[in-house]
Amino acid sequence: MSDPVRAWLAVVNPAAGGGRCRKLVGPALERLRAAGIPVDVIETTARGGATAIARDAYAHGYRRFIAVGGDGTSYEILNGLFPEAVREASPLLAFLPLGTGNSFLRDFSDRGVEYGLEALLGGRSRPCDVLRLTHQEGVLHYMNLLSMGFAADVANLRARRFSGWGELGYQAAIFISLVRLRRRPFPLRVDGETKTDRRRCLFLTFNNSKFTGGTMMIAPQADVSDGLIEYVRWGPIGRLGLVRNLPTLYDGTHVRHPLAERRAARRIDFDLDAPVDVMVDGEVLTVRCQTLDVLPSALRVVV
Repeated sequence: MSDPVRAWLAVVNPAAGGGRCRKLVGPALERLRAAGIPVDVIETTARGGATAIARDAYAHGYRRFIAVGGDGTSYEILNGLFPEAVREASPLLAFLPLGTGNSFLRDFSDRGVEYGLEALLGGRSRPCDVLRLTHQEGVLHYMNLLSMGFAADVANLRARRFSGWGELGYQAAIFISLVRLRRRPFPLRVDGETKTDRRRCLFLTFNNSKFTGGTMMIAPQADVSDGLIEYVRWGPIGRLGLVRNLPTLYDGTHVRHPLAERRAARRIDFDLDAPVDVMVDGEVLTVRCQTLDVLPSALRVVV
């Protein structure tokens, strides 16, 4: 292993992208080493493995990490770095997106791994906020988005039944969730408001960046370093209305719909009476959310 003060640690999920990551990671890392960038490599072997790897590496002095996989790999690394990383200079996180979703990087480019390599070789980085969710069982951190309602229903179904289908899996999960369409309230208060919002809705998303599912621009006005949560709500639209407006979820114009709302917030307080399914950075969890806030510029991303 290299000197952890100077080296990058590539945390590799070899199963990402249906196994595509395992085949492509070698040449990508050799390009970095050929350019004089010291890179150590550890592969994950199970779900949650990247969190344990990143936590241990951070304790041993590593401050530069490369997420080699999809959004789930980045999410796990982030939760290995935080909350410990809050106490000192922001760690660096780079991306070699060889997974399925890779939504976060899409805010900056649609050229995937080539763009990630160029950013690393060029030494580019910028500040990035980290969003922190406190829930009944603990705390989690994320950098892309957290969704509940229809978006979480789609992600949950895709994870359970269509995990190896790529973009086709998203489409199949959307279709089935549309047939089962549910609109329900998720009681919450924004920025200390006294009145709890209990209106029924199709979905809520709490975003740091713009995209989800690889190509859906769910939060077109999100900015990863503005110190704010981009909160997007879509009210109880009907099945036919949703079908007509599905294309707008891909170009961001859904926020113009009469039932849509968006606002920038610093804190969300939830008043849920039970755990709910959420989709957070591509991962599906069931948690009882309590509060959501922002750690401004707590991370530097290589983009």
